[in-house]
Amino acid sequence: MTTTPLPGRHRPWPRCRHCTGIALDLGSSRTRAWMSGRGAILDVPTVTFSGGGAAHPVQRGTIVDTPGTARMLDRLLTHRLPRTGRPLLILTTPVLGGIAFRAEARLAVESLRPRTVLTVPAARAVAAAAGADLSTPLLVVDLGAHVTEVVLLTDGTVTDARRTALGTSDLDGLTPSTRIADAVVAMVTTMLEQDHTTQTLDAVHRGALLAGGGALRPDITYRLTQHLHAPVRPAPAPHTAAVRGAAHLLAAAHTHPSSLSLCPPTVR
Repeated sequence: MTTTPLPGRHRPWPRCRHCTGIALDLGSSRTRAWMSGRGAILDVPTVTFSGGGAAHPVQRGTIVDTPGTARMLDRLLTHRLPRTGRPLLILTTPVLGGIAFRAEARLAVESLRPRTVLTVPAARAVAAAAGADLSTPLLVVDLGAHVTEVVLLTDGTVTDARRTALGTSDLDGLTPSTRIADAVVAMVTTMLEQDHTTQTLDAVHRGALLAGGGALRPDITYRLTQHLHAPVRPAPAPHTAAVRGAAHLLAAAHTHPSSLSLCPPTVR
């Protein structure tokens, strides 16, 4: 049985030929992108090149070189886009990156000539990738390469967050993995102490949802379980959870009736 799409509505990707979409996760160590119609995730180092050689335009969750970030995105993605039309783009952002990160990221993605740029907190994207029930408080712990972030979601909205400039790339013979786990426990403890409701406590009892490359390390997850006295659950493929969740949210935005004004059909 086949159905005919309603007039003025977008088909789900990849069948829709009216517009393209990009989900983008700009990390300090890795940049990950999902593009409509391709089905695969581009996962590459966050590196740009100039006369002085390779440089890292995103450091510790902060965009320190906006033009370099733009050059990197242009090099990685522009040739993969259709020559006609402009993409709908959704960008994950660190919860505590603030207005500065969003502003610099929006400037950088202009190299892709997006028609519209939407932003989503990375923790919310992780929850979407995991199919988490957001009707009850949820604690999301993003164990990145250079930054670790603990976020409380209530009804899908960020209600509290903590961050430390410490990640898995800092671990070596002199810096054990216990430092990251202990930092997470300290942040959760502070959230519990400062929360005058039961939301954080309810989220801890429910169990933390883990994302980022650190969620693949059993030494970290085991210590978190022991010291939080609660279960922890890595998201499926936690290192790519943020971009996959952003892709899911992008697909929903694409088929929403309001997307007609965001991504009108390309004129051929």
